[in-house]
Amino acid sequence: MTKGWQKTDWRAKQRIQMPDYPDQAALNAVEAQLSKYPPLVFAGEAQRLKQELALAGEGRAFLLQGGDCAESFAEFSADNIRDTFRVMLQMAVVLTYGAKVPVVKVGRMAGQFAKPRSAPTEVIGGVEYPSYRGDIINGFDATVEARRPDPNRMLQAYTQAAASLNLLRAFSSGGFADIHRVHAWTLGFAEHDKAERYRELSNRISDALDFMTAAGVNPDTAHTLKVVDFYTSHEALLLEYEEALCRVDSISGKNVAGSGHMIWIGDRTRQPDGAHVEFCRGVLNPIGLKCGPTTTAEDLKVLMNKLNPTNEPGRLTLIARFGAGKVGDHLPRLIQTVQAEGANVVWSCDPMHGNTIKSSTGYKTRPFDSVLREVREFFSIHKAEGTVPGGVHFEMTGKDVTECTGGLRAVTDEDLSDRYHTACDPRLNATQSLELAFLVAEELLARREDGRRIAM
Repeated sequence: MTKGWQKTDWRAKQRIQMPDYPDQAALNAVEAQLSKYPPLVFAGEAQRLKQELALAGEGRAFLLQGGDCAESFAEFSADNIRDTFRVMLQMAVVLTYGAKVPVVKVGRMAGQFAKPRSAPTEVIGGVEYPSYRGDIINGFDATVEARRPDPNRMLQAYTQAAASLNLLRAFSSGGFADIHRVHAWTLGFAEHDKAERYRELSNRISDALDFMTAAGVNPDTAHTLKVVDFYTSHEALLLEYEEALCRVDSISGKNVAGSGHMIWIGDRTRQPDGAHVEFCRGVLNPIGLKCGPTTTAEDLKVLMNKLNPTNEPGRLTLIARFGAGKVGDHLPRLIQTVQAEGANVVWSCDPMHGNTIKSSTGYKTRPFDSVLREVREFFSIHKAEGTVPGGVHFEMTGKDVTECTGGLRAVTDEDLSDRYHTACDPRLNATQSLELAFLVAEELLARREDGRRIAM
């Protein structure tokens, strides 16, 4: 991507949100071992995702990015991978119908092990410990030993990511993703006694599938109805891990981040002269950039130029995360900056991170209504600016957790303790995720109808 760039160049830059390992020799050994392992993803896959994201930037596709806040070693299982993948497929079918364009499916999976934290330490039971930074770095248990950064955790993260990708590739091509099977699962959701508003849309999808079958277009005759392209993504936070899995593509001669198809830079680590920007600017993968309230127009200009100097479509996704009620204060000026620069970007909405609150029962949570409000504000502002809302980005799980309040089944503050399993941030459960997909589909349908009226 950049002449003269070396994958080690980030080491001369400011380190933010990364651990200081107490045993340098152990760290060196792990990095050397990882550098010999096969990459988890390949350049051709990353290039294909970039092409699909370019369509999303033009409004000819729509990005659905979702998955765990932070993947766990303890909760790793085939069932958990399957359940999250299934919900994402259900969401994609609903969104495809609403947008009338292909949905680009990108999981926060097979690499989302590290998390930035607001403080280096936390107090638990009156005792101060180093903060938990994700299973790839240290342990969740409140002990000095567990919280000590351990480089060997990178090897376990790699093994889990490889196994996850193996299963996801099998699910994507082995019949599990058959569109009729996926929609049959969704029909069960629409039969819920409080889901009347979603039943009509669900029935319309059924009618469309029935028509296709009658016309002879079915999984037996159309391969694309029973297989899907599914990509992985994560925040490129732990740069020792990222560097060790970075490879030179034998065909193009370019560097590729072998840890995941898409990597992103968080709102806390987007310093234009920082280590994370330095690493990400040199790899060919599509790059995400979280944009929060403190993102200035000048910083955005510099970041776009560094991360996408050739203005390549699909290369850069700007992931807006402001909080409900605050989108109008920040998104318009960033959109106008992008427009003035003539930059090719994909605009995506992360309505999770700006809407975290502490519940009356003491749990960190996110109200479903606030999440939905931010999505609607995102669409509304893009409509006003005449630009394309290219996708959404959710922290969610296929499990029946109680971490976010509200939604169809009306999770309350008192319910949070029932199945609060996250080690970091609260996630939408399967029902809330699918409900949100229906509501976003309604926004997409309304936008499409408005476009038709204007065209007439």
